[in-house]
Amino acid sequence: MKKTALLLFATLALTLGGCASVPMGDATRDTALKTFEAPRAEKAGIYVYRHENMGAAVKMDLQVDGKHIGQTAAKTYFFIEVPAGKHTITSISENTDTLSIDAVAGKLYYVWQEVKMGVLYARTKLHLVNEEEGRKGVLESKLANGVQPEF
Repeated sequence: MKKTALLLFATLALTLGGCASVPMGDATRDTALKTFEAPRAEKAGIYVYRHENMGAAVKMDLQVDGKHIGQTAAKTYFFIEVPAGKHTITSISENTDTLSIDAVAGKLYYVWQEVKMGVLYARTKLHLVNEEEGRKGVLESKLANGVQPEF
């Protein structure tokens, strides 16, 4: 019994100790997005970032308005341009969390995709944060390669 428990614990530790990887975005685009230039007048921009190492072995699915954007890993972010109006961001892990944004054209929004301890897997929580906190989080992260859906 002790050997089984020890083996299970060792396997879990190795699994959680590794780092998940996701396809990364273009370095030039990453640099350009970190200038935080406002999008075209008819669009708003949303940065969704994970800047901590907590849950490094876990990828989390991200959707905007039900459309798959990609998966985040530790220290990654996405930038999505959306038309003005209501939009729903969804983060999927052990749980599903949603955040609604009433986007104004020409503005930037920053969403922190927090990783929390789960029962079997990491949990997720989305937070709309202020510009200063959001920029800091994005600067600590690298652009993940995702999909820019048509809205």
